[in-house]
Amino acid sequence: MRLATIRTATGTSAVRIDGDRYADLGAADVGELLRTPDWRAAAENATADRAVEGLTYAPVVPRPGKILCVGLNYRNHILEMGRELPEYPTLFAKFPEALVGAHDDVLLAPESGAVDWEAELAIVIGERVRRASADEAEAAIAGFSVLNDVTMRDWQYRSPQWLQGKTFEATTPFGPVLVTPDELPGGTRPALELSCTVDGEPVQKAGTDDLVFDPVELVRYTSTILTLQPGDVIATGTPGGVGHARKPARYLTDGARLGTEISGIGRLDNMARAERW
Repeated sequence: MRLATIRTATGTSAVRIDGDRYADLGAADVGELLRTPDWRAAAENATADRAVEGLTYAPVVPRPGKILCVGLNYRNHILEMGRELPEYPTLFAKFPEALVGAHDDVLLAPESGAVDWEAELAIVIGERVRRASADEAEAAIAGFSVLNDVTMRDWQYRSPQWLQGKTFEATTPFGPVLVTPDELPGGTRPALELSCTVDGEPVQKAGTDDLVFDPVELVRYTSTILTLQPGDVIATGTPGGVGHARKPARYLTDGARLGTEISGIGRLDNMARAERW
């Protein structure tokens, strides 16, 4: 099942997409849908009777209660950054104001001169869970989406805490759809290929088999710290190929085209634009 939040003349709406048709699910967005009892049955039973042509996608969950992010979770990226494999996940956060849709502009804040790309697999939570066992963590995963953790590197490294470089407003494309685990090879531990391009040039490519901590382990671990709620998001980390690790470093510039794709889920296409204010 493929779920999305689309923009409409009156706001947004949660939909199920079946090929070239979609079904309206009667919720304002996918986050609201996931908070509905028996959301799976409601989504599966809706009739897909509308054409998808011309749809505009909002972030698949526009306002998650939590956006938890994992740093240093692909072996090749850890090595390119000159670090050792971690014993525990490295966690930081984003806020909903950072999110944009699958085809929206990514804003380049005038305060930063080092805006980098980070293609990521995103987990979306579908059930309330705390101190989850592995089985409970697996059951709590509603599905997966595509996210690019666009990062202001100069702000990230102003201090040992990364948050200030990770959550600039309107920088993080997220979508276009949520795909439930039953449609993906490997299910809740999906075997997928991630890629990222800048102006059509491949800059990142990796498989999720390079993850240090897989999605089930991340849900189990983070739910030990706090209760995960339906619609919460966990960004699972980026593989090697980021601009900051290049010699010389390379960053996004005004007019650059950023493409982020995960096999079996979909693609984000975003233009980097200098923010005017």
